Formats: sequence, C-alpha cells, structure tokens
Amino acid sequence: MVSSRGVRHDSMRARNLAVVLATIDRSGPHTRAALAERTGLTKTTVSSLVADLLEAGVVTESGAVRGGERGRPGVAVSMSGHRVAALGLEINIDYLAACVVDLTRAVRLRRVRPSRNRDSDPAEILEGLRDLVKEVAAEAEAEGLRLAGAALAVPGTVEDGVLRSAPHLGWRDVRVAGLVDLPVDAVSVKIDPFEIDNEANLAALGELWFGSREPDFLYVSGEIGIGAGLVVEGRVFRGTFGLAGELGHVVVVPDGPACRCGGRGCLEVYAGQDALLGELSSVGELVARLEAGDGRALEACEVAGHALGVALTSAVHLLDPGRIVLGGIFAPLYRWLERPVSEGLRARLAQMRGRPPALVVSATGGDAAVLGAAGLIVQQILAEPARLLGL
Repeated sequence: MVSSRGVRHDSMRARNLAVVLATIDRSGPHTRAALAERTGLTKTTVSSLVADLLEAGVVTESGAVRGGERGRPGVAVSMSGHRVAALGLEINIDYLAACVVDLTRAVRLRRVRPSRNRDSDPAEILEGLRDLVKEVAAEAEAEGLRLAGAALAVPGTVEDGVLRSAPHLGWRDVRVAGLVDLPVDAVSVKIDPFEIDNEANLAALGELWFGSREPDFLYVSGEIGIGAGLVVEGRVFRGTFGLAGELGHVVVVPDGPACRCGGRGCLEVYAGQDALLGELSSVGELVARLEAGDGRALEACEVAGHALGVALTSAVHLLDPGRIVLGGIFAPLYRWLERPVSEGLRARLAQMRGRPPALVVSATGGDAAVLGAAGLIVQQILAEPARLLGL
C-alpha cells in the first residue's frame, strides 16, 4: 500500500518539476542557483529536480554562466531539443500532413502526402494516416527523438475526442484516436497521449506559439470550410461544448445559395476554397491568375473579401478582438483580400469604434494547424514533465 505521505511527496515533486521547467522555458538558460532564486525553492531541491529533468531528456547542461552570485560561474540549464519531441498531424481535404517538433519548438521533420479525402471512407484515410505516422516516427527515432505524444487537426467539430461532424470529409461521429493508435511494436516507444482537435483551434495555437506570438487575436482559417479560433490571454476560447468558431456558417447574404450545413447564404459559399478556385485546381494557379490580372480571379477575391468583411463585422461586434489574423488559403491571397475586407470592416464599424481591429496575414501560413497540433503536446510536456519519469 502506498502511503498518503508518499503520494503527497510525488505530487509536490511533480508540481515543482513543472515550475522549474516552465521557468527554464520562459526565461532560460539559468544556473541551478538562479533557478532556486527565481522559483523560491532551495538549491538542494532545484539540483535534485534538474537531475530528474536531465534524466527525462527535457533539459541539457552546457557552458558556464554567472548565476547571480559571486564566485565561480555555474553551468547553464536550458531546454533540450535532442531527445524528446511532439508529433503534429493534420487531415485536410486534399492532403495528410505530419511534423515533429522538439522541445525548443524547432521543426525537425515535416511531411505532406497528397490524399483525396473529400467524401471519403474514414477507415481508408486513417489507414493512410497510420502509415504516415509510422514513417515519421521511424525517422524521428533514427534521429534519437522520443515522441512523447501526438495531436491531430481535423476539419470539423470535435467533442470529447470524437469527430462529430466534418461535412467536407463526409464523416460523422468518428472516434479517430482508436483507428490511428499504433501497436507497441510499430515504433520503440508507444505514442501516447493522442489528442484530436478542430483545425482552426489548432491553427490559432500554431499562430500563437510559432507565429506572431501575440496573446490576443481572432484567427481565421480559410480552407474548403472557414473556421475561426479566438485566442484570449494565450488560450483558445472553445465554448460550452468545444464547438466555438464556426465562422464559415455566419450568414452574409440572407436567402443566398444553399450551404452544406443546411443553411443559406453562409460565408463559406462565397469565400471558401471551392468558391475562390472555381474551375481552377489549386491555390497556386489562382495566385498566378491574380498576378496576371485575370478578371475572373480578381472578381472572385473581391466577392470573397466583401463577404469576409461582413462576417468579420459580426465577429467584431460580438467578440471585440483587437487583431484579426488571416490564415490558411487566405494567407497567399492576402494581397487581394486585404482591401475589400478592410474597407468592409471600416464602413460597418465606423459608428461603433474609433478604428477597426488590425488585419494581418498569418506568419505560419498553411502550416499553422499541424504546428499547433505539435505545440499542444509540447505544452502538455511542459505542464507535466513528471509523466516522462513515470511519476
């Protein structure tokens, strides 16, 4: 029987490990003496905790720096990118993506595999994702990296770990994690935990951790569908059931064309990828047409920008963001969308606000969601490093 005293000791040690690691991540590298000063823990306690973190592979010691005291310089403790990493995954309409990010938030591997996922069989697509995970996990292992967990971005609503609805994939009520889970012998270390979240939410977190790093903004993800992630004080607002952010189904034209959601005149009908591309096959082809001054391409962006301005006006009235970030396919199209969107916001908000929110392009572009997925696991490791030690 484990004594309550032992449980309390392990719990306190786990909390202290997280405090020390968070301090190193936010403002390191530091000597052990400096860590003791910053955390309020004793030098002996900090020394023991650092030893545990070294064993777990999440920190490293190198160089000699002053620790804020007289005498010989101490050894610097910093985040390590050599042993522990996180796996980010994404299912989009026309591709599967994976990236491996180490604890310094450096991208170590990035793979994109074309895949026809629209109106698809979940089992078939998830088998392809399993193969991609095996491939990337093996490459990571060859580089000496232990994958401490994985997260998956999906283009649909997620509730309690279940993909409830992804209209463009044609999926409903799919428990993705169970279908992707790897057997123990697939790689030397089982990938656990496995998280799943909405693509726009994870893209917003990708922008937060790998892009602008601003703590407050509304991220707008332009894909086949259009989603949004509201970041407030460094956290994504998810709503009561985790379904917040379905900007694509804000009505911009009452009694407009039918939308796949069952409504009419939704933003997605005017500014989603299908509406922007028309008969074109890729966003790259659309950009080439726009740069050449093609009239139909320019008109498509004008219509999309106008509709986006209408929808964002409603979002601003409701949420009052100070910054709006356009990502996904809106990032490469930003040059042609910025004017109609900005003009629409200014015209509709002039009586209510001194000026509209700042409108900017995403710093992470099309990689935002898969980076956010990996970043989610990195944050979990930082919050619970004791889990790597089995505490």
